[in-house]
Amino acid sequence: MLAWVLMPDHAHWLIELSEHDTLGAVVNRIKSASARHANRVLGRVGPLWSAAFHDHALRAEDDLPDIARYVVANPLRAGLVKRLDDYPFWNAIWL
Repeated sequence: MLAWVLMPDHAHWLIELSEHDTLGAVVNRIKSASARHANRVLGRVGPLWSAAFHDHALRAEDDLPDIARYVVANPLRAGLVKRLDDYPFWNAIWL
């Protein structure tokens, strides 16, 4: 996982796949692990994520650090915070 941000109603992930992984399998693992943890913390059971997801493949010439900045800036663009440092639910390997 190169970058991520958890928004109030969805998440964005910038993921680098290995030659042995499929996007569906990786998304399934992320959703399963995060749902188990969230349900444990919240004292609940049942689904947390919808089954669907939207993907966008990057081109080889895309600048990954720029894409990561775009991903983690979602709370700023959504008006949730004025400074990214004020939003706790994000990370990126370059930032």
